[in-house]
Amino acid sequence: MLKIKDLLEINDYTYGQLWPHMNKQTLTILAAIAVLILMSQPAVADEHEETAEGESNPIIDIVLPLSLAFIMFSLGLGLTTSDFGLVFTEPKAFAIGITNQMLVLPIIGFSIATMVGLSGEMAVGLMILACCPGGVTSNILTKLAKGDTALSISYTAVVSVVTVISLPLIIGFSMDHFMGEAAPEIDILGLGVTMFLLTALPVTVGMLMRRYSPERTDGIEPGASKLAAGLFVIIVIAAIVSEFDTLMDNLGTLGPAVIILNVVMLGIGWSSASVLGLNEQRATTVAIESGIQNASVGITVGGLIMAPAAGATLSTLSLPSGVYGVLMYLVIAPFLFWRRSSSVQE
Repeated sequence: MLKIKDLLEINDYTYGQLWPHMNKQTLTILAAIAVLILMSQPAVADEHEETAEGESNPIIDIVLPLSLAFIMFSLGLGLTTSDFGLVFTEPKAFAIGITNQMLVLPIIGFSIATMVGLSGEMAVGLMILACCPGGVTSNILTKLAKGDTALSISYTAVVSVVTVISLPLIIGFSMDHFMGEAAPEIDILGLGVTMFLLTALPVTVGMLMRRYSPERTDGIEPGASKLAAGLFVIIVIAAIVSEFDTLMDNLGTLGPAVIILNVVMLGIGWSSASVLGLNEQRATTVAIESGIQNASVGITVGGLIMAPAAGATLSTLSLPSGVYGVLMYLVIAPFLFWRRSSSVQE
């Protein structure tokens, strides 16, 4: 059973696992990725110059992007090219999950934002969340729920790449629709490039390390995974604390919105998989992949698109993802209990 203390165990033991296996080539590659990410910031800087008045925010510009890149790098350490193979060997199972994530989820997110009456920035923040991949969280939850972990990893691998294109396009539309003239200008191409540098590139580097240096990767992965989990917890907490007053002002609509999104997509995932003939193990996986998003991606992207208000650490666009990062565990817990109980009975 995954415990909170395991997620927060970023101590000497973790670094002791990680550092001895980091050779010069590995450190050089990671440093190069960091430089590319930092160089990409001007591509999205224009998007929030007016709100930030030219002031730089090291949390938004440096800490969050590098943290997300490391989280994605740790994900890549556990992936191989064979994880993409289910696209061809299990096309029906893969197609159901991808359709839910890439098409149904944004539509449901848009509908919920409209029906509950979220303000412009909160609605866009919810749409950012609805465009995020599942990430490591969904892989762990799938394993705990006795689902098909290999299928979950395949979803994560493919969606993490496709999101580089889909997220900027959907968010551009959402900002025009929900914020109108108040929406900051967004460089869709620049955001796409930044998404590639933050997600697809670190995943690829992790996979290459797994392929060409498996023994070293085996030594790095445990410590990297714990550090990534700790960073995820810190990012979510920071998002909530930074915008606590805004959260309280919008809790009556934002809380129900993220819970409804979570519950509805879990239900759609399970129902669609069951109706279309997948077994319960794979239906469990499709449900989790449909209903669980990577909150750290949403928090980071929100900050890249629009700067925080004066005195705040993180952007208001990041708040829905931050709230979701906490509430999703309350929603998924009964589902996990149900699936684990059913697996034991079988």
